[in-house]
Amino acid sequence: MSDNTSVTRPRAGTAATAVALAATLGLAAGCWIISVAQMNGMDMGVATRLGSFAFFAALWVPMMAAMMLPGAVPAALQRARAGGGLRMVPAFVVSYIAVWALVGIAVYFLYRPHGSVAAGVLVIAAGIYELTPVKQACRRRCRDSRRAGYVFGLCCVGSSIGLMLILLALGVMSITWMAVIAVVVVAQKLLPARAAIDLPIALAIVGLGLLIIVAPASIPGLMPSM
Repeated sequence: MSDNTSVTRPRAGTAATAVALAATLGLAAGCWIISVAQMNGMDMGVATRLGSFAFFAALWVPMMAAMMLPGAVPAALQRARAGGGLRMVPAFVVSYIAVWALVGIAVYFLYRPHGSVAAGVLVIAAGIYELTPVKQACRRRCRDSRRAGYVFGLCCVGSSIGLMLILLALGVMSITWMAVIAVVVVAQKLLPARAAIDLPIALAIVGLGLLIIVAPASIPGLMPSM
């Protein structure tokens, strides 16, 4: 009896992990499909308007789930392996995305259509933030999957807020920039910090900001077509 139980538990844990992996990535993939469908043809670069709050919320939440859930997979899998099994995963995912939904409220009330100079300054600020101790500390904590969903979310907001600022600066409805930033966000969540990689990325972001100020026409999609 005990031998059978000891064999069953690892199998159950493996099954729970597989289900959690498929569900988390499946939800992220579904949110990508929803986001692309919603954002198609809406990108006006720096002149993008957010519309009504209900409209923006319906777009923002799937967008955050699409961008942020892949990087939260290790944390979700740990919840599946824990004593509560799969029952802990939905609560973790919901509380994690809820934190990003609250960020969306701040974005809605603070965001304004802006010019290329403002966009460049924001991108430069985002690049500088990548090198700050606050960013590095939040990134380390965001890679710690032992935290509760909302705490994990707060740490990841601190880690990724600079990168999200780039999206807001260049075009909050831009599918292209959404994809680029999502790749960087996921990489930073899953990979340890390395100065040989992180420093060039930060400098490249600063360089992009300078290019936006000096030659905004060189950035596709930045300025709305007349």
